[in-house]
Amino acid sequence: MPDKQRKSRAVPTSRISRFSRLGSLAATVTGSVLSGGAKTLLRGERPKLTDLVLTPANIERIADQLASMRGAAMKIGQLISIDDGEFLPPELATILARLRDDADPMPKGQLQQVLDSAWGEGWHDKLLYFSYAPIAAASIGQVHKAILMDGTMLAIKVQYPGIKKSINSDVDNVAGLIKLIGIIPESANIQPLLNEAKVQLHAEANYQTEANMLKRYAACIDGLVDYQCPTIVEEWTTETVLAMTFQKGEPITALEQSSQALKNKMMTSLFALFFKEIFEFNLIQTDPNLANYLVDIEDGYWVLLDFGATRDFPASLSHAYLALIHAAHRQNDDALLQAAMQIGLVDSTATEAQLSIILSMLKIACEPLHSKGGHNFANNDAAQRLQELGWTLSMEEAFWQAPPADAAFMHRKLGGLYLLAKRLGATVDLHALLTPYLADT
Repeated sequence: MPDKQRKSRAVPTSRISRFSRLGSLAATVTGSVLSGGAKTLLRGERPKLTDLVLTPANIERIADQLASMRGAAMKIGQLISIDDGEFLPPELATILARLRDDADPMPKGQLQQVLDSAWGEGWHDKLLYFSYAPIAAASIGQVHKAILMDGTMLAIKVQYPGIKKSINSDVDNVAGLIKLIGIIPESANIQPLLNEAKVQLHAEANYQTEANMLKRYAACIDGLVDYQCPTIVEEWTTETVLAMTFQKGEPITALEQSSQALKNKMMTSLFALFFKEIFEFNLIQTDPNLANYLVDIEDGYWVLLDFGATRDFPASLSHAYLALIHAAHRQNDDALLQAAMQIGLVDSTATEAQLSIILSMLKIACEPLHSKGGHNFANNDAAQRLQELGWTLSMEEAFWQAPPADAAFMHRKLGGLYLLAKRLGATVDLHALLTPYLADT
């Protein structure tokens, strides 16, 4: 596993040290761009900024620095790497993919300080076993195995030091870096999403909040045999340490070697859970990172692991999305645009050309939802078509309206499910899953 091969690196805790790392990274990338541009001009060619910025060396530098910083810096990197090459250039998606897997773990001394602060000195005397080697290391914290005196096995998530204090500055600095390297243009107004990202990350950095979300979510899926989640161990949980019962299962990649029938079954149950989240629970886990799931191949159920990105989903938005899906199914363009406006995807200032492209994008996104008898995601080219239309909409038609935060986080989750279904080559009857909800519209 990658985390076993990586050396530990101390988490930079001060704002100055974190800013200096990003500043140094920006300077290095800029120097590389200037050098590459000069060489291109000497060859008599006109340099293209994105080609100069998104070189393998620069992308490797960006991924390595974000992984070493962890926290919000790494989280933003994860957000732009979620598509497995469908929306980003393949070379960028491939190298940034390490941000979805594991961060660099803390050194033992730094870990000990965090645990002493959270649990008090001598905490190890109250445990039968604690593994200082993490079993996973991600953006906000890393996970360790522990065993209570009664033999109960725990998963202990330990937050990196200084993460909470650096969230606001990290988000601003990384957003500036992303604009600098050309992933999004200067003219794009992403401030509302950045503000919401800060709110979400502050919530994720409070493990008591995550514990409460896990308990709420567990109550929602109680009695549903296709899903399991950990149980919070209150006496070992603080704002910076989350203690849960240890859940066994295999990585989601294990499904790639399973039968087609099992792939279809597991993706069907995962989409069913998503629809329950937005249309029944009004509570959605918005992070589609594959590490947030384990699978029990033998008994065919999901183990749900991470609830830091769980958020309430307004009932009014649920109704608006049902109206949008229903309008797309009826091929009613006026109703489709009305629902899109109700959601906040577009407003009355949009031009006819912009509205035409937006309509096409909405119809493409809804295609899998209306395939009776099952949609074969292996043959789904929706992501590529949406990428092309999105590029035209933003670059040629200058449409940069950011969706409301609730919609953006939901789209991220749905997009992640679409991409996972495509990766597994699954066939899922989304129309059948949606029919009970559409019957009420």
